[in-house]
Amino acid sequence: MIDADGYRPNVGIVLLNADGRLFWARRVHRDGWQFPQGGMRSDETPLEAMYRELAEETGLMPQHVEVLASTRGWLRYKLPSRYIRHHQHPTCIGQKQVWFLLKLVSGEDALCLDACDKPEFDLWRWVDFWYPAAHVVNFKRDVYHRALRHFAPLVETELCIQLGPQPQSQGQGRPGRGRRAAA
Repeated sequence: MIDADGYRPNVGIVLLNADGRLFWARRVHRDGWQFPQGGMRSDETPLEAMYRELAEETGLMPQHVEVLASTRGWLRYKLPSRYIRHHQHPTCIGQKQVWFLLKLVSGEDALCLDACDKPEFDLWRWVDFWYPAAHVVNFKRDVYHRALRHFAPLVETELCIQLGPQPQSQGQGRPGRGRRAAA
């Protein structure tokens, strides 16, 4: 499903733990780390797509999370030209995403990266709130910054924590804990 402007509808998931840290996962057989995300089907609402993607990529079910917020409208990013499949029609030039902020309300033992036939991720960890915006692949950084800026005030209010200023440069951040099986 690609819109008239060449963007594929998609959902992004920011999963928060009780300490204000975010779920960050490594793509299978790659060095890239990102938030869970995935395409919407033509018969799905963004919320339905989010729950499906959440289950497929993390093994979490609706009872494991609380939906705290979503972004208004679409946040878009363009793909680098090397990733555009010019031979396919319609041609997808990027993704437009609705982002959801979820709070984990179950134990992290509910996380299961191989809940579907083709896992998206092979490792995960908890990272500081602003870490992903500086460490995701370059072409997604603006969307990550925008989604996190949108959610930051709610996270501070919900958890009664101070996240601190958004970093302006690529800081190292603090790595979190890996999946138990890989530790």
